[in-house]
Amino acid sequence: MLFRSRQQPDLMTRVRTALWPRVSWSRSAQYFRKRVLRLSGSPHAIALGVAIGVAVSFTPFLGFHILIALPIAYLLGGNLVASALGTAFFNPLTAPFIVTASFRVGHFLIGGPVRFRHGGDAPDNILEKLLHGFWPVLKQTMAGALPLGLVAGVIVYVIVAMGTSGFQTMRRERLAARRRQKEEQSAPPTRPTMESV
Repeated sequence: MLFRSRQQPDLMTRVRTALWPRVSWSRSAQYFRKRVLRLSGSPHAIALGVAIGVAVSFTPFLGFHILIALPIAYLLGGNLVASALGTAFFNPLTAPFIVTASFRVGHFLIGGPVRFRHGGDAPDNILEKLLHGFWPVLKQTMAGALPLGLVAGVIVYVIVAMGTSGFQTMRRERLAARRRQKEEQSAPPTRPTMESV
């Protein structure tokens, strides 16, 4: 890579940077915004891709968000890169709020235990015991993730579609103005005619 550092960061430095960016969260957000706006594709496809990524981020399948978002974006005609970028909505800052909100909404919708279930008629197998205790919590979180992800996806779609459309229009106008300026500079100078002398 062209500007790669000569000293490769160790594992702890990479983990720390992933959890807390070296510069700041606002700089990372600005980079993310510019990355989305500069994607090639129609505003609808880009906005749909980001919306799908954000909606999938509400599901409790941590670590599989991109794998879930990509096929959905492909089937619905969304931009695949935008859908992968949209899953970044689930990050160390937003994760506690997303998981808590999904669980509470799911508990409100379908009810169930409010904490990990243990004891009672739990099976002897450790894997079955984990599923026995964790399944009610997972089920509530999934139920809450559906409406929250849908609402967040619609909001993000509108914002990204408007922003991308405006950015692409502005870029087309800027390129057209630059092209006109080059044509004017490269045009040969007009010679004076006998009538003008």
